[in-house]
Amino acid sequence: MSLPTRQVRVREDVQRALVVTAHPDDVDFGAGGTVATWTAAGIEVAYCICTSGDAGGFDDTPRAEMAPLREAEQRKAAAELGVKDVVFLGYPDGRLTPSIELRRDISREIRRFRPDRVLTQSPEIWWRRLGASHPDHRATGEAALAAVYPDARNPFAHPELLAEGLEAWTVREMWLMAPPEERVDHIVDITDTLDRKVAALRAHVSQTGHMDDLESRLRQWSSYWARHFELGEERYAEAFQIVAIG
Repeated sequence: MSLPTRQVRVREDVQRALVVTAHPDDVDFGAGGTVATWTAAGIEVAYCICTSGDAGGFDDTPRAEMAPLREAEQRKAAAELGVKDVVFLGYPDGRLTPSIELRRDISREIRRFRPDRVLTQSPEIWWRRLGASHPDHRATGEAALAAVYPDARNPFAHPELLAEGLEAWTVREMWLMAPPEERVDHIVDITDTLDRKVAALRAHVSQTGHMDDLESRLRQWSSYWARHFELGEERYAEAFQIVAIG
């Protein structure tokens, strides 16, 4: 398999970015360092999380307590990265599909927040790291892609949103997390924000509290793309597929 070695050009006129993920902690594992670089640069970032992660966890936390616990953890993690606007759509964890209802609800958040860029999960399977391609992740990616194009920009899609006062909005660029390796065409140097990524993930105690090697894992994962794109030794990066939208 031939892996990418050159990066595409990304938009520089971005003022707002919306992150759409399936579960609490997805953004922090996949793009926490990148989000920290964006907020440090003055970009306003909001999160739209499709489930509350009620099927997650590694201990005996009662299921009725898991959703509010994970929502609180995600809000704390978001604050570590400079994000205040966090919305949970409340779909059942483990049972997401790219339904019309999910497309509508993501479109609602796009029209409300009016982002220049949307960061979401790849709808494709990454066969070498199947864990990154959870069915909920792929459903979120497919629904978010449809929400960006054509739903959010089409005033005649989801007429109930117009009735709510939410006018059509056009997103110009999408970033996809965890695409198949051959699709990666952009990386972000997160060397200076890796500590903030670690802090955000440590806020997800119900998911990472048992990981004594969390920071070493993150350094190992993040150094792979930095080496491949020749950023140099002791550098760390996150990788994405960029989708430009006309």
